[in-house]
Amino acid sequence: MSGKLAVLAVMAGLFMSVAALGTAWAQDDEDEGPMSNMHFVVVRDWNGKPVRNAAVVLHPITKKGKQAMGGMELKTDDDGKTGIDGIPYGPLRVQVLAPGFQTFGEDYRVNKAEMEITIKLKRPVKQLSAAGVQETTKKPDDKNAGDNKAQEAKPQ
Repeated sequence: MSGKLAVLAVMAGLFMSVAALGTAWAQDDEDEGPMSNMHFVVVRDWNGKPVRNAAVVLHPITKKGKQAMGGMELKTDDDGKTGIDGIPYGPLRVQVLAPGFQTFGEDYRVNKAEMEITIKLKRPVKQLSAAGVQETTKKPDDKNAGDNKAQEAKPQ
């Protein structure tokens, strides 16, 4: 009988520990302060049509203004919309990536219970290629080879 009592005592202790841990987590959540429900709409800059399957990446920002570790990624639906509830007030870095568009990035201040942010993605910028540019600096071996040829060409 005492064996059963010992098992019950251990189980009761475990239950109390889990309950205390749950209370501590609940207190941590309360300390975070007000939260916001964030809604994002991602559209094409040139015609306002929605961009589906765009990755909306949210990064917290530290008090020193640096991007904190972690973050989360959301995907837009067919209407270019996505959202998340429970984002703490304060600075938030938003990046949006979608194939065929320039990467978007901007910092926002979360300060309302409900926020909607519309992001207009632009077409990619044409880039110049360096393929047609010739190298003008000589390699050390080329320099010595050129000196030998120059010496041979001089009349003696």
